[in-house]
Amino acid sequence: MKKLTLLLAIVFVQQFAAKSETYNLDLQKSIEIAKQKSSSMLSLAEDFKIAEYNLKSATSKLKTHINLNFVSPQYTETIRQFEDSTGISFYPVKQMNYQGNLVVNQPLPTDGYVYMRSGISNYDDYFTNYRNTYLNTRFGLVQPLTAFYGYNAIKSTLKQAQLAFERSKKSLKREELNLVYQVSYSFYNLLSVQKGAEIARLDFERQKEAQAIAKNKYQAGLIKEVDALQMEVDLAEAQNNYDLSIVNQNSAMNSFKELIGIQLSDSVSLSSEFKYEVVIVDPEKAVQLAFENRLEIREQEIQIELNKLSIKQQKSAGMIQSDLTAYYEKVGISGQSGNNSFSSSVSKSYNDFLNRPQNFGIGLNISIPILDFGENKALVRAAQSRLKQNEIRKDEVQRGIEREVRNLVADLNSSLKRLQLLEKNVAVAEKSFEITRQRFSDGDIDSQSLALERNRLNTAYNSHLRAYINYQLMLADIMRKTFYDFQTNQPIK
Repeated sequence: MKKLTLLLAIVFVQQFAAKSETYNLDLQKSIEIAKQKSSSMLSLAEDFKIAEYNLKSATSKLKTHINLNFVSPQYTETIRQFEDSTGISFYPVKQMNYQGNLVVNQPLPTDGYVYMRSGISNYDDYFTNYRNTYLNTRFGLVQPLTAFYGYNAIKSTLKQAQLAFERSKKSLKREELNLVYQVSYSFYNLLSVQKGAEIARLDFERQKEAQAIAKNKYQAGLIKEVDALQMEVDLAEAQNNYDLSIVNQNSAMNSFKELIGIQLSDSVSLSSEFKYEVVIVDPEKAVQLAFENRLEIREQEIQIELNKLSIKQQKSAGMIQSDLTAYYEKVGISGQSGNNSFSSSVSKSYNDFLNRPQNFGIGLNISIPILDFGENKALVRAAQSRLKQNEIRKDEVQRGIEREVRNLVADLNSSLKRLQLLEKNVAVAEKSFEITRQRFSDGDIDSQSLALERNRLNTAYNSHLRAYINYQLMLADIMRKTFYDFQTNQPIK
């Protein structure tokens, strides 16, 4: 039984391990995986497809549409009522109907359309034993004249779809840069936690060494008991800090895996040498790039364009409405006994179609608004006020972006100087700690002095780590705020 349980456990572990993957990641690889697997990016990609399909639908409205319609044999048997001056009578109806027609519709850029409709229909009346066959072909034009002096719906729909597609495309790029920042933040946070765990481990090892030295000195009578006890307390604290850092590391690792879209069971190893490039950003260039690329500004411009279309549409509603219609038509009719064949009826209809004079017509429909008590004028002014709101909002957004980018550039340059300063501080703290540890070993100082120096070294390590991560995150932040990579001097496409 024990062997069977062990065998099942081995099989389970092997299957679990087979499903898990191992990732050796740096920041760039993490970003690429997130772009492919992150749930937020997958959802945004679908949003982009929706906008793309809507644009395709809008452009297709300008293309030819062809429909073929059929009425399959449809039999009717009922009683109908007939009423005239002599009274009311009822008569039975037994009919079979079948028909088909082809419709070709070509929209015009002028918001009208031309069409061709051709079809055949046949009615068999079994009560009167009579058959009617009807052939018809019509060419026509429908043209709203309002489109020339008012509002062109088809062009406006296409323009709206193009703007929506552009907005979706830029939104996808913005969210992609936001994801880059989020992954960078999570990556460096995890790296920070891992480095913190390493610092805690080194501190724990140094404290074990110091506690061993203190124990030997106490046994030799060189230090007081209180100093030896303090070393034990410091060792316990270092042990607790190290254990806590491991817990934090596991939590940060799981959050990182979830963000980039991999399984929690996957194994991840991060690689970073804590190197950085010195990047000096010109605030004027950064502001100019932000003005050119930020979606918030373009969103306001798009909204202003949509507002202008809305005003034009609303004004058009108060104008004289008119449209021109015209058609040319040929018709063929056949009526004969139900004993004749369907092909004979169609042939007779076709001959009539060729010989019968054509039908045609042309018309101009006009609708003139007389009085609406200012309803449309009020709606136009409301639309104009919305346009003014968005123009004000655009100026506000531009000022906000300029302030944001200038502050970010100033913080970035300041962060670089702080990072360079803290690098020197770490080197000084390491040398100072080595000297202090040697002096403690030689008995020149007590455990409290060693503890203070150790804390100073840990503080130097952590301050440098935070400065490094802060600098890297600012570089990622300014890239998403300007759509420009200042490390490579390349625009983000």
